Amino acid sequence: MSTRARILEVAARLVAESPNGDVSTRAVCDAAQVGAPALYRHFGDKEGLLSAVVDYGFDKYLETKRQRAAADDPIEDLRKGWDSHVEFALDNPNLYRLMYSPAMRTPPAAALESHEILTRDLRRAAEEGKLRLAPEAAAQVVMSANVGVALMLVARPSTFTDRDTSRRVRDAVHATVFTPDVAAEGGTGTRAANRTRLPAAAAQLNVLLGRSAESGLSTAEVALMTEWLRRLSTTSTTSTTSTTSTASTASTTSTTSEDDT
Repeated sequence: MSTRARILEVAARLVAESPNGDVSTRAVCDAAQVGAPALYRHFGDKEGLLSAVVDYGFDKYLETKRQRAAADDPIEDLRKGWDSHVEFALDNPNLYRLMYSPAMRTPPAAALESHEILTRDLRRAAEEGKLRLAPEAAAQVVMSANVGVALMLVARPSTFTDRDTSRRVRDAVHATVFTPDVAAEGGTGTRAANRTRLPAAAAQLNVLLGRSAESGLSTAEVALMTEWLRRLSTTSTTSTTSTTSTASTASTTSTTSEDDT
């Protein structure tokens, strides 16, 4: 085993065993039986070492995602992806807290890869017209909620005692980013489906346009069309909902006035 691999293995073990997930470089050097210069030569500094530890440990989790065969239904992959993310956090609490620690100035490569895998699955959903947001926007919504609930379960176990909280948050978030007919708890009615039809179609067309090498459009036209579709996929639902709410309020006010008369 190389010196770098030995340091990394020892550091990962000490992080897992630590009461708070933190370790000193001196403790790592002593356990790995190497001098401080060797550690700094391979990892630069403590942050570089901890970032490498995160990638080392999280790589095992990502390997299952890299090798999995995509299901026919991307929505099912996304639900399973959320659940496996939370399960990994609960099984590796110190590693997970370290991965998303604000003290890490540079995001570990594993975190970036995890986000890209999520975005890839969301693009598949968009291609099938099942996404009401642009894949990139949906990825930010899903990942922030997934990480948030996982961190709460890991960091506040005495408060967040019900692990079914993760499923409830997952279903609520998925109901926001998926079209009503494929949302986690089922459809929300014809009116809601109509409100999301345009943004879903825009998100779908945007993904397909990005994959097409022969659209017949110039580079400038593709850029312009992409921007239009991005705006439609990220703002139409909000605008339509706001318009519907305004119309509903106006109708209520009108009815109230007539009743008063």
